Amino acid sequence: MAGFQPVDWMILVLYMVAMAAIGPLCARSGRTTEGYFLGSRSFSGWLVGLSMFATSISSVTFMAYPADAYKTAYIRFVPCLMLPLGVLLCSYIFLPFYRKARIISAFEYLESRFGPGIRLYAASMFVLGQLIRLSLVLYLVSLLVYEMSRLDPMLCILIGGVVTAFYTITGGIKAVLWTDFIQSFLLWGGGLVCLLVIVFKLEGGFGEIFSVAMRDGKFMLGDLNRATGELERAPWGFALSEKTVIMMLLVGLTGWMTEYSSNQNVIQRFCASASPTEARKAIWICCVCSVPTWGFFMFLGTSLYVFFQAYPTPEAQAMLDGTMKADQILPYFVVHYLPPGMSGLVIAGVLAAAMSSLSSSINAVSAIGIVDIYRRHVMKGKSDTHYVVAAKLIALGASLVMIGGAMLLMIADSKTMQDTGAKIGAVTAGGLLGLYSLGFLTKRGDARAVGVGIVCTILFSLWIASLEMGWITEARVLMLGLPQGFASWFVKPMDTYYAGIFGNIIMFVVGYLLGSLVFVRKGDLTNLTVWTRDGTPEV
Repeated sequence: MAGFQPVDWMILVLYMVAMAAIGPLCARSGRTTEGYFLGSRSFSGWLVGLSMFATSISSVTFMAYPADAYKTAYIRFVPCLMLPLGVLLCSYIFLPFYRKARIISAFEYLESRFGPGIRLYAASMFVLGQLIRLSLVLYLVSLLVYEMSRLDPMLCILIGGVVTAFYTITGGIKAVLWTDFIQSFLLWGGGLVCLLVIVFKLEGGFGEIFSVAMRDGKFMLGDLNRATGELERAPWGFALSEKTVIMMLLVGLTGWMTEYSSNQNVIQRFCASASPTEARKAIWICCVCSVPTWGFFMFLGTSLYVFFQAYPTPEAQAMLDGTMKADQILPYFVVHYLPPGMSGLVIAGVLAAAMSSLSSSINAVSAIGIVDIYRRHVMKGKSDTHYVVAAKLIALGASLVMIGGAMLLMIADSKTMQDTGAKIGAVTAGGLLGLYSLGFLTKRGDARAVGVGIVCTILFSLWIASLEMGWITEARVLMLGLPQGFASWFVKPMDTYYAGIFGNIIMFVVGYLLGSLVFVRKGDLTNLTVWTRDGTPEV
């Protein structure tokens, strides 16, 4: 086993210094809120597209996808296949509205459509989701640093968080885009190096990977049976209590529609592009790059499974049976099996990937904090310089929450972080796709109707979250004197993955029905729905 050599440390330190230096180099363009958050709306589609691609992959792709394929199979890859359809629909439904309005925040639209309270709710739900994502990504990259250095895991989190916060806060969106651009190449390069080393070391090369994986069912669209620990093929039909292929496709479409309709990371890039044509080019570049990349890193996880079947170690077996976290499998391979110098390059690449992705979310949280909350509700009418300073302070606060959340995840127990991240995302989705669909696709609903929809969606999410955390059990429900059948259903109404779908349905249906029957909206909806466009061109 190679281990981490001095040359690897040298490469890693030099690369991290170079990445951190991008922030101050880009600081000049961020002296106004327009420049800090959008780069004066001047970026080309290829740069924005690669930035979106890099943001979507991050260290979650580099570590969680291989970990999931190593330990389980491919059922959680199925949602990725719906990205092209999601991009197609969103590029023609949502993108024109954002370009016409020349907004900074994705949630400015909601105030025009439903009022300031609804805008504040949606912005708050987005910030919550991003803070969770920040913690997840930082946790994963800290596992890498821990695996290579054996430093205290909490210290690894602190180092990664501080370096990321530095260049994000100083450089604004321009630093985010350029670091994303660099890492989009490095991540693929790092993954390819790992795969080539595996193929070279296996006597049968690619043939051995495919034969062993097929024999052990690692390519199936399936998951682990919690009772037996064995892989099982997922059924194709509709179901709520288990993962099926069709339901996972719906999970994917819901997720990508939400991503491209209301995610500030995406909308900010819509608006930072130089023209509508460049914006559409950007999202298709992101799509064409992302889906093969997710598939490649799932295959890398399968290849790691085959490799450690041929060259077993106690650590690899512990990650397979759950004694150790499966998310450590790729860092373990990189540090112990790559030649000196190569380990440093690969880990520098994934660190840059993670930090660039983190910077995107920190910048987005800062934009929402200023545009939707601070400037809109707290401090109105201040100078642009004041708001830029406040934006950097909000980014600092987001960074501190990110570090604390990553420390909590370090001590959490989970199947894999991809599994955990998907469940958290489903529970905290907040019905945003349902909300935006109601706004863009119908002429129904006002703040009152949507407000009731929000309450219903929050209650539903709290119910599902309580079940996932184990706070509500069948025994406790039975203590209320309720029938056995109802209690059994109440504590397991659906797989947690589907919570996001039903949260959006609840939001849309409640808002639409109340908006049609009780709270009938009155007012001008010009350019606020697909039915009331005035024909003015996008800008």
